[in-house]
Amino acid sequence: MPDQPGDVWDRRVASGLAFLRRRLSGDYQVDEFGFDPELTESVFHPMLRLLYRDWFRTEVTGLEHVPADGAGLVVGNHSGTVALDALILSAALHDQHPAHRYLRLLGADLVFRMPVVSEIARKTGGTVACNPDAERLLRSGEVVGVFPEGFKGVGKLYSDRYKLQRFGRGGFVSAALRTGTPIVPVAIVGGEEIYPMLADIKPLARLLKLPYFPVTPTFPWLGPLGMVPLPSKWLIEFCPPIPTAHLTDSADDPLVVFNLADQVRETIQQTLYSLLERRPDPFGP
Repeated sequence: MPDQPGDVWDRRVASGLAFLRRRLSGDYQVDEFGFDPELTESVFHPMLRLLYRDWFRTEVTGLEHVPADGAGLVVGNHSGTVALDALILSAALHDQHPAHRYLRLLGADLVFRMPVVSEIARKTGGTVACNPDAERLLRSGEVVGVFPEGFKGVGKLYSDRYKLQRFGRGGFVSAALRTGTPIVPVAIVGGEEIYPMLADIKPLARLLKLPYFPVTPTFPWLGPLGMVPLPSKWLIEFCPPIPTAHLTDSADDPLVVFNLADQVRETIQQTLYSLLERRPDPFGP
């Protein structure tokens, strides 16, 4: 006999009450970094699912390149004024990967100095972007996500959209080399259009101790409404992994690190160009 509408709602209510009891009693697990899988799946991913699936109409390809088990280092381009791309990538990977892998994001120090944001980042699996934490996660078999452009990528002007910024010193490459972890480049198209950054008011950014203060077509003109992201069409493509197991003795060789970082950067840049050709209309279906 098929479920009746009332049965479905009864199960949802019972599940919700059970979830609340576990939270209030402390009967749930977190790891050494503060990651809370139950809270992530029950609260944060459903909210992000509305964004990536319904608002951004995200298409994901190349998921077979993300390991079904064991460690992987996912390296992506960063953009969008507000770093929604990292969160969207994390939720889409978990939902659509056959093994439902969690993406353990590495974030800037600023993220973990902000009271509420820091707690959310920890609960959803994030940690500070430093080599010791990255290597611990990789050695424990996690899929780790890093965005080497950092604030240079997120805070660039719309006129520089989809032009990768400098990758820094290649710390992510060293972490992959020391642990023999494959590097999976990922290209994300769509993030540049959600808050097109027309200008950066640098004096105000310095006053507020922010990396930039954006001016977009809707912010600050529309106040809080200016924080609603524009409904751009997103394409995410995971590229074939770059093996590193044969280079573990070269983790401290600057030339090897630079060349590998440059290979990852070029792979992402060329994939972005390819995805942009597939998506001629930023706000199309």
